[in-house]
Amino acid sequence: MATFVVVAGTDTAVGKTFVTVALARALRQRGARVVAVKPVESGCGEGPCDREDGALLALATGQSGPREALVRLRAPVTPALAADLEGAVVDVPALAARIQQLGDAADVVLVEGAGGLLSPLAWDRDLTHLAHDLDAGVLVVGSDRLGVLHHVHATVQVLCDTWLAALGVVLSAPAVPDASTGTNAASLRRRLAPFRDLEGRILTVPRTTDAGVAADALGPVAGWLLG
Repeated sequence: MATFVVVAGTDTAVGKTFVTVALARALRQRGARVVAVKPVESGCGEGPCDREDGALLALATGQSGPREALVRLRAPVTPALAADLEGAVVDVPALAARIQQLGDAADVVLVEGAGGLLSPLAWDRDLTHLAHDLDAGVLVVGSDRLGVLHHVHATVQVLCDTWLAALGVVLSAPAVPDASTGTNAASLRRRLAPFRDLEGRILTVPRTTDAGVAADALGPVAGWLLG
């Protein structure tokens, strides 16, 4: 039976795709069968594009499908609003059912969210609902910059309040470092000490275009999931 992991950001543009791609490669290096999927992606063009998040995930796993996000929306806004602008409906339970089917041929299914944890996929559904539908744990991704202490703590608190398991926290290196960069993981270890499940599960990853380096950096997370 597959393990389902939702990769949730503390915000948009914090490195979710980078982390999900690198984690997929790290899991494959350990012999796991991996499927990675983007349920909903906004800001898409008219036709498929190999730079979209959904396509990058498929490339990382080598999966035959899906090769793009399950729902592609054009407007670069939150999915619920993007769907409204196209007269579309994002059916989150139906998406969960499709993703569950992908687990039939996988050991681990990685599900990358859109925006932050509570960004609306539909006006009455967000990533917490999808995670519950999949019985998934949640990996939190934030950017190693000023403000991330609040963003991560708030995200982890929401997971706790909605009875979802926080599997760990990954901080990705920002494009422009600030005075807090490099200190935030240690600060979070102190701040999140009451969340015992996160002990030893907060790490930073470098900013790199080297796929091997990125996969090595996510090796500890692969160990958490397979261990």
